[in-house]
Amino acid sequence: MTSSDEGAEQPWNPRRQRSANERLLWDRLRSGGAASRAQLARETGLSKPTVSSALAALEQAGLVREAGTHAPERGRIAVLYAPDPTAGYALGLDIGRSRLRVALADLDGTVVARSDVRNQARTANGVADLAVSAARGLVADSGLDPDKVTRAVVGTPGVYDEGERRVRYARQLPGWGRPGLLDRIRDGLGLPVAVQNDANLAALGEYAYGVGAGSRLFVYVMIGTGLGMGIVSEGRLFTGAHGGAGEIGFLPWAGRREPEPEADSMEDAVSAEAVVRTARAQGMTGPLTAKDVFDAARAGDAAAARAVELEGERLAHTVAAVSAVLDPDLVVLGGGVGHNADLLLRTVRQTLRTLTPLRPKVAASSLGEDAVLLGAVATALGAARDLAFEGR
Repeated sequence: MTSSDEGAEQPWNPRRQRSANERLLWDRLRSGGAASRAQLARETGLSKPTVSSALAALEQAGLVREAGTHAPERGRIAVLYAPDPTAGYALGLDIGRSRLRVALADLDGTVVARSDVRNQARTANGVADLAVSAARGLVADSGLDPDKVTRAVVGTPGVYDEGERRVRYARQLPGWGRPGLLDRIRDGLGLPVAVQNDANLAALGEYAYGVGAGSRLFVYVMIGTGLGMGIVSEGRLFTGAHGGAGEIGFLPWAGRREPEPEADSMEDAVSAEAVVRTARAQGMTGPLTAKDVFDAARAGDAAAARAVELEGERLAHTVAAVSAVLDPDLVVLGGGVGHNADLLLRTVRQTLRTLTPLRPKVAASSLGEDAVLLGAVATALGAARDLAFEGR
């Protein structure tokens, strides 16, 4: 083949044209809802015979089904067609230090089954095996045809290095950076698996299902055992040159003031452990978690309230830094600490006004603990839909 042949367009043939017509109609039905043949012909510009032939092929393949009828004021009753959401399924997994969540969704994005288990695995291999057993058990319990589950996406702390086939920077999951762990999950599930940073997936989840919908550029700040951020621009995830965009936990922390504990990085200053250290510096004693501190603040404990206030101030510095670089129209707070936004938002907003003229809207996550999981599902759905169509 010559170089000029390599750049030439593929020749037209009837099969390719039929496939293009079928995909056009299928995408229209998925995005616009049920429609009649006449309506589809008007909206796509295809002839009515072409629409009828394409719908028949899609129906035979199990991708489209009849969805009722429409009786116009004049003319014959029209049959309505809609995508069949049971033509395929996507699997989402959220692997965290303390919990492992799995969800199964149909092609409409409706979650049809889910499970939530404690992560009590003591080794990295144990975490991978727990993910496989939880996912396989969920599919088996759902009663669905396993062959229709065609794609899985795993959310994990850290950054997945495709070249080395391992996760980097996952400090919250000891041993998780060892090569081969995600291959172990792929082999155990027996289907294609993509791996993505948990904060990135949470951002996609908020864009697809939550408060981020319609934003031109928004960021999801995940504050929990670590600190991360997902960036969504015009509906698409921005990950940077090496997948590390949003790893704001590595930023140096220069906002320390007494009586705050020592902090070298932004993650040291803002994460759940920082909330506990600050609470102890304020005089709280005994076994403590970040949740204990927030619960005590709600109950009126002065030391806890001051610790939460300082956390809000530090979060405002985080938002100010992000705003100076990205200029988002929305910043969403999520993760274990971010889920206490009812106690944090006032301080964040007030402090932000003293730090920068760039003041994006700051809001709480509407998806809570499901943000990563639903982001994994939303990401897996795109590939699952393509596979369902290609396999027709």
